[in-house]
Amino acid sequence: MNVLITGGAGFIGSNLASYHIERGDSVFIVDDLSCGSLENIAAIQGGDQLQFTQADITDWAELSKAVAWSDRIYHLAAIVGVKKVLSNPRAVMSTNITGTERLFQIISTVKPSVRVLLASTSEVYGFNSKSSFQETDDIIFRYSKSLRWCYAVTKLADEHLAGAFLQSDGIHTVIVRLFNTIGPRQTGKYGWVVPTFIGQALRDEPITIYGNGLQTRSFCDVRDTVKALDLLASCDAAIGEIVNVGNDSEISILDLANLIKKLTSSNSKLEFLSYVDAYGVEFEDIFHRKPLLSKLESLTGFRPTRQLQKTLDYLIATRRRSQ
Repeated sequence: MNVLITGGAGFIGSNLASYHIERGDSVFIVDDLSCGSLENIAAIQGGDQLQFTQADITDWAELSKAVAWSDRIYHLAAIVGVKKVLSNPRAVMSTNITGTERLFQIISTVKPSVRVLLASTSEVYGFNSKSSFQETDDIIFRYSKSLRWCYAVTKLADEHLAGAFLQSDGIHTVIVRLFNTIGPRQTGKYGWVVPTFIGQALRDEPITIYGNGLQTRSFCDVRDTVKALDLLASCDAAIGEIVNVGNDSEISILDLANLIKKLTSSNSKLEFLSYVDAYGVEFEDIFHRKPLLSKLESLTGFRPTRQLQKTLDYLIATRRRSQ
């Protein structure tokens, strides 16, 4: 199978590429490296099965050829990470919406039969105050001068673009809302909490917690995530559906910091920062981000198998070897 991954030099995309190459598939990665890295590409043991082009899909001249070559497309290209989103919201809007629209326009012309998986985000649930989320829950945004929610709004627009092209052109698309994925090749560069905490703990630096640390998150190992993405992309019943992908085991950020401190035998102290100190602007966080996974399980039979502590042990050991 020929697999095109937009944004494939990123953390999730590069792990997805490795997964497909191990299965014997051929993978073409296109990434402008604004969030991805050449180090992630170098980590993929692809040989002749792997092609990579550094390009922006909003204007890449060869996108039509790449689409025509593909049997499956994973559309992951996006500006991600809270710090990056807050620093350049115009780029977020352009890349996340314009890139998606151009990709689907080309698919509709060149190869409308190709199977597409569109990566969305749990952020689209917005200000909904529920403690856990299912795909049919209300999406709630409210007036704010802050551009904190521009990423979520663009991903919601992408979901609607996919639905529009399914209706008008029959493009077979599955939409996934990803919840807090962690694992190999993720860095703290754009504010990801787990690699940030691990790095701070191993250096015996203060572990910086934003807010009071009582906000909870559900972390899913990327190796579970890519398996779920493959199963959904292969599932005819998932066409046109929106599906949560993540792990439903929940932990507070404060407990996460203490767990990482324990697993690393660190002398780090915990340091609490206000969101203004952390981001330089007012920032409204969400208290819970836990997925309900019944739809994923009913469509694919899949549930995540990797527990948080085992993933953390692996990441800590990997970081220690690289130091």
